[in-house]
Amino acid sequence: MHTSLFSHTPSVTVLDNRGLSVRSIEYHRHPDTLTTTNERITRQQYNPGGFLSRSADPRLQATGLANFTYITDLAGNVLCAQGVDNGTTVSLNDVAGRPFIAVSNVGVTGDKSEAVTHTWQYEAASLAGRPLSVTVQVTGKTARIAERFVYAGNSAAEKKLNLAGLCISHYDTAGQEQTDAIALTGVPQSVTRRLLKDADNPDNVADWQGADASAWNELLGTETLTTQSTADATGAVLTTTDAKGNVQRVAYDIAGLLAGSWLTLKGGQEQVIVKSLTCSAAGQKLREEHGNGVVTTYSYEPETQRLTGIKTERPAGHASGAKVLQDLRYDYDPVGNVLSIRNDAEETRFWRNQKVVPENTYVYDSLYQLVSTTGREMANAGQQSSKFPTAAIPLPTDSAAFTSYTRTYAYDNGGNLTRIRHNAAATNNRYTTDITISDRSNRGVLSTLAKSPSDVDGLFTPGGQQKQLQPGQTLNWTARNELLKVSPVQRDGKASDSESYRYDCGSQRVLKVSTQQTGNSTQTQRALYLPGLELRTTQTGSTETESLQVITVGEAGRAQVRVLHWAAGKPAGLNNDPLRYSYDNLTGGSQLELDGSGNLISMEEYYPYGGTAILAARSQTEANYKTIRYSGKERDATGLYYYGYRYYQPWVGRWLSADPAGTVDGLNLYLLVGNNPTSFHDSNGLLREGQSARKLVGEAFVHPLHMQVFERISIEKNIAMSVREAGTFTITALGEGAAAKGHNILEKTIKPGSLKSSYGEKAGAALEQAKASGFVGRVGKWDKSGVQGIYAHNKAGGEDLAYPISLTSTMDNELVNSWIKHKVITPYTGDYDMHDIIKFSGGRGHIPAAESAEERGVKDLINRGVAQVDPSRPFELTAMNVIRHGPQVSFVPYMWEYENDKVVKDNGYLGIVARPGPFPVAMVHKGAWSIFDTSEELFNFYASTNTALPTHWQQSFIERGNGMVSTPQHAPLIDKRRTVQQRWQKVAS
Repeated sequence: MHTSLFSHTPSVTVLDNRGLSVRSIEYHRHPDTLTTTNERITRQQYNPGGFLSRSADPRLQATGLANFTYITDLAGNVLCAQGVDNGTTVSLNDVAGRPFIAVSNVGVTGDKSEAVTHTWQYEAASLAGRPLSVTVQVTGKTARIAERFVYAGNSAAEKKLNLAGLCISHYDTAGQEQTDAIALTGVPQSVTRRLLKDADNPDNVADWQGADASAWNELLGTETLTTQSTADATGAVLTTTDAKGNVQRVAYDIAGLLAGSWLTLKGGQEQVIVKSLTCSAAGQKLREEHGNGVVTTYSYEPETQRLTGIKTERPAGHASGAKVLQDLRYDYDPVGNVLSIRNDAEETRFWRNQKVVPENTYVYDSLYQLVSTTGREMANAGQQSSKFPTAAIPLPTDSAAFTSYTRTYAYDNGGNLTRIRHNAAATNNRYTTDITISDRSNRGVLSTLAKSPSDVDGLFTPGGQQKQLQPGQTLNWTARNELLKVSPVQRDGKASDSESYRYDCGSQRVLKVSTQQTGNSTQTQRALYLPGLELRTTQTGSTETESLQVITVGEAGRAQVRVLHWAAGKPAGLNNDPLRYSYDNLTGGSQLELDGSGNLISMEEYYPYGGTAILAARSQTEANYKTIRYSGKERDATGLYYYGYRYYQPWVGRWLSADPAGTVDGLNLYLLVGNNPTSFHDSNGLLREGQSARKLVGEAFVHPLHMQVFERISIEKNIAMSVREAGTFTITALGEGAAAKGHNILEKTIKPGSLKSSYGEKAGAALEQAKASGFVGRVGKWDKSGVQGIYAHNKAGGEDLAYPISLTSTMDNELVNSWIKHKVITPYTGDYDMHDIIKFSGGRGHIPAAESAEERGVKDLINRGVAQVDPSRPFELTAMNVIRHGPQVSFVPYMWEYENDKVVKDNGYLGIVARPGPFPVAMVHKGAWSIFDTSEELFNFYASTNTALPTHWQQSFIERGNGMVSTPQHAPLIDKRRTVQQRWQKVAS
């Protein structure tokens, strides 16, 4: 009998004789039933080549179903993937390994009635092979050309603007995006967006037929919206001028971190947004002071660096008076789950014999799923639904405003949330929300839509998109699985209310149009999303009643800052151009809003899975203009939160569609952050992020002191970077100032695995000797009998040499240790093995060419950044640079271009390096870390960020023997050169 929730609940992985994971076992125990343990087994099967062919979670395996089945080619590339959540997709590449045709939205039963076929067209083989168009065809409908690419030539004018050979005009599903100039660093200096004619009509679908660009331009509206930027020599953006002429300016400190930001409204004076910002040595924010004089300080747990406090206050001497406005305190369990959040700036209230504490508490099961919570809500709150609650106006001061509540959550064996029970005893606000889950997939809907599990799949498209939001509210989707239109109110024989959306090539929302029938007229609200700017208008009939520009400040520290400028229709009682500072919580929710003088506009608290529990504002008018809420996302009139790649329904605790990134966040494609929304968050609708992932990266991939450099570069330069697992010994050695080996040293580091293979049963004793002498994690010089020396950099001579050591006697190491102690030599360890570099511009990602100035620039950015935070690693001393190699993604093109003789001599490329992996790899994108355990997860990331896989990863490698491989294109050329060499050798002999 177990009386502890976590006693005897390990995670177990079972490997087959090939080292492949065939079983993953977890033990579930609920805190209410500590004597009951449920064993949950996830099963994987592999084909003879060792590639995954089937995976099933505990719930579906019990019914004989699999979550996913795969058919791969000989190299492991997935040709056909069938998922119970997202349907079947077939993908085929051309002879050059580029995407050629993909058929998706095929039902698991083979139903092709809604299948979508994407076809790519490229330049002729005599040219660069760049993409020209993407054609989309839905079964039974006419094929349409959804995208066109137009490239700059090689004229003097185009070279002057750095455009030669680049895509300068992209016709997409929203209209056209044209690049007018690019900096030498690759930063677009001028980008113009034009929308389709009648873009507000969701039935108007882009179709770029023919070959005449003038005909395509005829399909565009006349309005041009241009965003301009300037950047410094490193590529850091310094100023941005939006489409209405408002200018944002930023400055950086010597380490490249944000030092301040300013905003100049068109025709106005420059005003401060961020006055100062201080960070720790680990890159975590410690203090921010904004232009409204408000100061936010952050505190962290010393041992784990978890965020423990966010305090926002008007300091002494502030014009509006000193006051603590928000003081959030976080408590964690040992693994990083949030146990409680307390706001010490709020007072405890008493009402109806009840103590209402400004605190939320959380309880988890043994799988770290949230199972119960306590908190406070509005005293007038009812059952949570898609409807938005009424704000308390003005800001409440009496004890009857809030009441305490308790919520419990239940899940099935596949992790699906099946029931939410809510109880606010003092107000008798008690209700239960039941969710019906399909018996053949993880698709689920409210029980008001389907009572029987067998009826659920009929409420989804073959690709896994929900077709009905509430009874009578239909959902329509584009061929690219984007939400197209919602009809919240349908009327027989009359016009219905609707909200429709339009997206760019990267599936990011560009336009939102809402229409409501009011009496004898139609009210239309329109929001156009541009870089740093939202253009929002309201129209009654044919008369525009409001024109609002929302300037969204891009660099404001951790706060979100928005300025509202009314060109027409300013509401009575409000000044024009008010600043609104939004201060967030741990998971990014907009919790506190202040004006430009540091006074409170509104406060908001949320239920764990989203939805507003408390909303209070100083005026209803100001409350109406708040759009950013839970997790820092916009709430639409439908009640859905828009995350970027998906929409989320908080009253159900589920995504509206299957994860477009596939299994990157688990086999269940509808879960929100693994059912732990209090400790993790999702920034774009693809995968969970949180402090736990960052902690794991710091333990095994990148030293915590250096992580901030990767994070900052990923944000400021719009770059995604990944590194392979280095291991704790290498991480420790890098933190202790060890040099990082380059191409000239190819031997292994001294650690348990490498010692075991050489010393066998004596490996333990050798490891103890290595630890005693401080050699663990350093690069050894090996022979058949074991370690004979360590590689070190001799600073005086500027040489890399092997110095003899012994792992049987510490006395033999005294001389070497003395040289190390007095810094005569610096031992080598491994560097950070970069796996990917992806640079983004114009909504697309690209991989810098091997050994190009662009690739070297990224490596230099990292090494210079590390030198600034880690004085033991001066940039000028190459041996101390943490990045010594190019990324693995460019290994094949590098070897073919720069070491072709070696490729011919070796009869190909080393397969373990030519292919992606070994896994896991840690990817940082927009400042957040994700860990990918398989090539499928990595490739899904490429697809989700609109980045083409490199050609050599899109096709099957040809086995050449002795662990060597070749691409199909290079194989005949290698054979030809080897034949010539052999003939010359015969002649010479």
